[in-house]
Amino acid sequence: MATKKEKSFEERLLALEALVKEMEAGGMPLADTLKAYEEGEKLAEGLKKDLAAAEERLTVLRGGEA
Repeated sequence: MATKKEKSFEERLLALEALVKEMEAGGMPLADTLKAYEEGEKLAEGLKKDLAAAEERLTVLRGGEA
């Protein structure tokens, strides 16, 4: 069974931006809007975790200075 390659930060950010743009344009059925919102929440949470990890790594690289 092949494993699915995880998308990069940039790919996930673009996907989130596309979802937001689509929802802001309107015209989506309610069920599709809710599905897009849920997907957007998942993407946003993953992006926040990645940013927090990058910030922590930078702090370590700077020798613990904030």
